[in-house]
Amino acid sequence: MLSGSSVSTFEHGRRLVSLGVGERGVVVRVLRDNPARAERLKALGVTPGARVRLLQRFPGFVFECDQTELAVEPSVARAILIEELG
Repeated sequence: MLSGSSVSTFEHGRRLVSLGVGERGVVVRVLRDNPARAERLKALGVTPGARVRLLQRFPGFVFECDQTELAVEPSVARAILIEELG
């Protein structure tokens, strides 16, 4: 369920796209509406408990997941749910 605010929420997580550059979080879930995408992210280490930090928002989303830098399209970043770290 999406809220009407500028911060997208879904169950107990925010979408990766809602982070600002430099903000950190922990993956809580990857949406499985596209199973192939979810499996690819899993193979790259984007799994529950992985720590992420957003590095760039444009032209694509670049984030660090544990110690790996990944670049993804906005649609992929929307499928990654995180809890923000302080």
